[in-house]
Amino acid sequence: MRFSAAIDVASAPRTWVRACPDVRQLARKTARMALVHGITAMGLAPPRRAEIGITLADDAFQRLLNERYRGRATSTNVLAFPAWSLAAPLPVGAPLLLGDVVVAFETVAFEARDQGKAFADHFRHLVVHGVLHLLGWDHQSEAEAAEMEILETAILTNLGVPNPYH
Repeated sequence: MRFSAAIDVASAPRTWVRACPDVRQLARKTARMALVHGITAMGLAPPRRAEIGITLADDAFQRLLNERYRGRATSTNVLAFPAWSLAAPLPVGAPLLLGDVVVAFETVAFEARDQGKAFADHFRHLVVHGVLHLLGWDHQSEAEAAEMEILETAILTNLGVPNPYH
């Protein structure tokens, strides 16, 4: 079966494009890789079609979302809003509507500088992280965190991105 992913990248303010001119293409390629590897690692067959939304936001917008949906009045680097659950069966032929990933520019830029990472590499890490959350991966326990970090690192290695946890 042929797999296709519709990855909509919305709202790339000039700050994003100045920092990373090919940000939309990087987001799509990264999300697709995370989707395929994340589904495979779950032991599932990829659906025929999948859809993900990625919003390139600023910290002010991210802060509003974080406060509204998580009760935290601060910005954060990435938020994931899953629309699918493994417990919900997918009707035959229906696309897998995974949900949305929202990434905050100022936080990503600050973290990249602070950690001595290339902006694009840190951005791709956060896209991978967000997509894995859409698939149900989490890091609430040490065991979950270790498993998720191994998967993130493997996906990023395939993209030519250094291990973000070193």
